[in-house]
Amino acid sequence: MAQKWRTRSPREKPAPRPLDAEALEALALHYVGRFATSRAKLVAYLGRKVRERGWTGDEPASVEMIAERLVSLRYVDDEAYATMKSGAMQRRGLGGRRIAEALRQDGIAQHLSAQASPSAAERWEAAHRLARRKRIGPFATERPDRALREKHLAAFIRAGHDLDLARAWVDAAPGELPPEPDRED
Repeated sequence: MAQKWRTRSPREKPAPRPLDAEALEALALHYVGRFATSRAKLVAYLGRKVRERGWTGDEPASVEMIAERLVSLRYVDDEAYATMKSGAMQRRGLGGRRIAEALRQDGIAQHLSAQASPSAAERWEAAHRLARRKRIGPFATERPDRALREKHLAAFIRAGHDLDLARAWVDAAPGELPPEPDRED
């Protein structure tokens, strides 16, 4: 006699309950308590949650009002966020263009992004970290051939460094650091 196997349907999660003003505020507080964020990212997150879960309130969702309230309480600070994000990206070896683009995508105002942009010495230090991590220029075991040199230049450009700085690092002889820029910037 053949045994019949019962197949179980995967357990489906119930649809999340629609949000109301209190739940949206709690969601916002939880989000800013967990993640460093900008005002624009918070607004986008809350708007997405309202679209995903729906809204039960009589009035439209007050996403902007909640974001403004959290900004006024200094739970969300775009200037501090820009400084923190810029520093973290510099420590990873990324250059000024890449940092500026990331801040623009995070909704940081142009004047705050300009304040957080790295100085010439910080750009040199970021390029130093990238060259060391990728074993380029002074950290290479031998001078690269033309094709490898182009790949190294492309890595610097993708990381957001300018061409002159990239050339200085890529063309440096193994074991010799390129000259550091003036620290007046």
